[in-house]
Amino acid sequence: MTPDDLKSLIRIPARERRAPIVRAAERSDEGDHVVERLIFDFGDGRPVRGLLTRPARASGRCPAVLYCHAHGNKYAIGASELLVGRPSLIGPYGPVLAKEGLVTLSVDMPTFGDRAESGENALAKAMLWRGATLMGLMLADLLAAFDHLAARADVDATRIATFGLSMGATHAYFLAALEPRVARTAHLCAYADLDSLIETGAHDLHGHYMTVPGLLAATSTGRIAGMVAPRRQLICTGDHDPLTPPDAVETAYRQTRAAYETAGAATALTRLSQPETGHQETPQMRRAVLDFLGAMR
Repeated sequence: MTPDDLKSLIRIPARERRAPIVRAAERSDEGDHVVERLIFDFGDGRPVRGLLTRPARASGRCPAVLYCHAHGNKYAIGASELLVGRPSLIGPYGPVLAKEGLVTLSVDMPTFGDRAESGENALAKAMLWRGATLMGLMLADLLAAFDHLAARADVDATRIATFGLSMGATHAYFLAALEPRVARTAHLCAYADLDSLIETGAHDLHGHYMTVPGLLAATSTGRIAGMVAPRRQLICTGDHDPLTPPDAVETAYRQTRAAYETAGAATALTRLSQPETGHQETPQMRRAVLDFLGAMR
């Protein structure tokens, strides 16, 4: 499957690929890092909130991270996860990554943050009835956010990673599969074979945003993650996480690993499994992520 095939399958809206219209709403100097509050127009005229952190003092172009926020049924958080974190994270990533020398951007997904005016289930159903998908809309918005990062004067477009937890994890590796310019991807707490989850009913723990008709008839999450090869990928899961039970993770990982081996890039794939961990970040995961993203410097 090619990236174009996957875009068609997910029903990603056809948009002209260009840096989106963006205006700075506010800028604050936090001492060791700067926070920019941005307003995006992804092409439909509706304002979309973006939050960006960057080093306070940096020379030249920096590596960057497109930070994909989580779900957790906490629709009010959205992109502000970058600055305030969430219960399943040890703490917010934005200030930490800025101190590591990285520019990091997060944008509100539809029905989250400042876009929470419509409910996820209602929007997903309406889009499916009209032949579209909420996952496709989300990924289209994230691809536009990537284009903004790649066009920024303070970002090295050859060193942009994707990262996220839970829903953000799914977005992170799907984006890396779709966009060959993504240099590497890291994701926490959402990587598992969907067919295996369906067998136990655990698939229903995922939000309706993931409903893509025909996805499993054409491919699988393990194979989609394998499309990232030969670029580097970090997969972190907890064995007690109902979204990443070991058998479902192992099925997906066999497929992803096969793709990396075929590409001659087996060493570019890293997996961290935490035996006593549920749906949450651990100190070991945090260290692995920071090392993995920091290696772009």
